[in-house]
Amino acid sequence: MTTTENVRSEEKFVPIQTRSERPSSFEPADFETPTGREVNWKHSDLKRLAPLLVDEATENIGHDGIRYGVEAIDAAGVLVESTGHEAAVRGEVFTPEDLPAAIAWKQCSNALHIQIPEGKSIGEPLVARLEGLGADIHANAHIIVEALPGSQSTVVLHHTGSAAYAQNVEIIVRDGARLNFISVQDWEDDTVHASAHQARVDSDAYLKHMVVSFGGGAVRVNPSVRLHGTGSETEMYGLAFADSGQHMESQVFMFHEGENTTGNVLYKGALQGKGARYVWIGDVLIGEGANGTDSYEKNQNLVLTDGTRADSIPNLEIKNGNIEGAGHASATGRFDDEQLFYLRSRGIPEDEARRLVVVGFLMEIVQKIGIDEIETRIEALIQEELAAGASLAPAAKAGA
Repeated sequence: MTTTENVRSEEKFVPIQTRSERPSSFEPADFETPTGREVNWKHSDLKRLAPLLVDEATENIGHDGIRYGVEAIDAAGVLVESTGHEAAVRGEVFTPEDLPAAIAWKQCSNALHIQIPEGKSIGEPLVARLEGLGADIHANAHIIVEALPGSQSTVVLHHTGSAAYAQNVEIIVRDGARLNFISVQDWEDDTVHASAHQARVDSDAYLKHMVVSFGGGAVRVNPSVRLHGTGSETEMYGLAFADSGQHMESQVFMFHEGENTTGNVLYKGALQGKGARYVWIGDVLIGEGANGTDSYEKNQNLVLTDGTRADSIPNLEIKNGNIEGAGHASATGRFDDEQLFYLRSRGIPEDEARRLVVVGFLMEIVQKIGIDEIETRIEALIQEELAAGASLAPAAKAGA
């Protein structure tokens, strides 16, 4: 190849930097296998996620790859049959934006569809327990959570066991509905999990979206919320605790499309042990017609030991200057020395003081769940992670 041909070859690859410009398709063939150069893959653990990049017939909802136990949902009468790719509602909001999501769409013919009846308020959390039955099984799923107008409910996806699992979650919050959605990743350490959440919030509707990740070898949960209707509102919260060798990742997208929409994003991460890594990328787009937008996003990471890495990348794209406000913030660091000094001056031993600082840092997110059982379980997971840590000595560096 000549020098001119080399230059032309290099010019063919132009990375897509703007979140709103990324391509989407239901066909896996329309996506090239990621190389790690792409902006949405360059921070990911592609080596471990590789099984989810293969388009082949795999296990499906209701088969051996993932065992689905749905608590409280049957009794509430909210399960809706969703057979085939052309089933009602499926695809109304969701369009795959990367290869694992397109493969999951293609290979999963039947969806789990949870529908909250119009005007109904369900006080009891609707918990779908998803248990992986083997890390050597490539399982795919499409899950629909639909809150009909005026309804109020909480839906929880609780993941356990081992799996190689690609998952699409489609969330629709119709006019005037209020939905709390929580996804808990409590996997075994041999699990790889790539999940794409896409949500639309209609007029005067509210969505609280939460991602809590503790277990798994490589866990990539990317939520996207489209504030479509006038007066729509979302709160997006995330919590991740990465141990030695674990890779936790969330690429968050909040799109203000309608007028007078409100959005708030707060994600926190904690890292301990050699090779622990947490990736957070937050993109906010304020559309041309989004007058009166009020938007804010923040990511905070606490580095507990040396040998970890935290990547925190906030982005803000504004196409309308007639807004109430927009901003973002990011911080990654070790323990607050002043907090430790205060606690130790009150007679609290150093190890206990460090534990209290970490728990206090993370519990700000946990307490926003609003469900005692789940909050208690997650607090216990935090304590377990800290107890399992080899050391809680302050890191010399805050990470990259």
